[in-house]
Amino acid sequence: MSNITLFSASNVPAFARNNELSETAKALTGGGTGLSTKRISIKGGVFRLVTGGKEIAAIEDRHLDVVIVKAAPKVSRIFYAGAYDKDAAAAAPNCWSNDGEKPDASLKEPQNATCMGCAQNEAGSGNGNSRACRYQQRLAVVLANNPEGDVLQLTLPATSIFGKEDGDKRPLQAYARFLAAQTPPVNPEQIITRMKFDTKAESPKLLFTPVRWLEDAEYETVMTQADSDDAKRAVVMTVAQADGVKAPPMAIPGKPTQARAAPKVEPEAEEEVAEETPPPKPAKAPKTKPVASEDDEPEVRKTPSKETAVPAKKSKLADIVSDWDDE
Repeated sequence: MSNITLFSASNVPAFARNNELSETAKALTGGGTGLSTKRISIKGGVFRLVTGGKEIAAIEDRHLDVVIVKAAPKVSRIFYAGAYDKDAAAAAPNCWSNDGEKPDASLKEPQNATCMGCAQNEAGSGNGNSRACRYQQRLAVVLANNPEGDVLQLTLPATSIFGKEDGDKRPLQAYARFLAAQTPPVNPEQIITRMKFDTKAESPKLLFTPVRWLEDAEYETVMTQADSDDAKRAVVMTVAQADGVKAPPMAIPGKPTQARAAPKVEPEAEEEVAEETPPPKPAKAPKTKPVASEDDEPEVRKTPSKETAVPAKKSKLADIVSDWDDE
């Protein structure tokens, strides 16, 4: 039995099903909780299961079937001062926002009082005409073949959030609008969603398509998962917080005067993606010139077609994914 399947929920004995960390476990983990948020990374165009910042499984299939159990209510923002280096140690970002409107209150040195007026939100502050501060969408998902298993965080770059549909494959927001346009409206947590890599994209980009309705028992399980602490953490924690990254953010030479101060937090490191289309320019603000990449900009909304949203026929998940359900 592999390390991945050994601690699968289906293999847990009765005496361990309501486990909390013992004094022995706490002592051996250095006195901490030993807890971390498990997540799915799409680094390098591969689905990877990451725990505590370490990759423990990967599949080479170009698709993965999941159920979206929860989503952050707004698209977030994140800014790194330095250029992305896949070989560098993970470090916290310099600034981030959970609502895309203002920096997180826990930041010691936010880049500006608001995201809209920030220098890092200007076209040209990143590579080329891109913005240095990037869009992200945090989701909590469960694997379709094991809905009672781990709740996993999935952080999507802007290229996977915004953009136009391509046949039955859509970026996240277009996919959600398509489901909402059905009669009756379809909620993402009621169906199995297939995530597929866009093979035409230069950097990792996911497209979404419906697979089938959940069965009644599956839906009850998903509703329980959506209300779990793991799901709530998944949509508010940055990747660095989920991975337990301790390294401080990179210093910014000649940084502008900071708008406010607050206690320090330890957030995230995330792979960089390239921008597809230049965003419109916001209001001017003092500029620093970090080397970082932006993603994509929201599209103008169009009324989606009312084709059938959820196929009736069930679809199998790749066999290898069955080994993914837990650490």
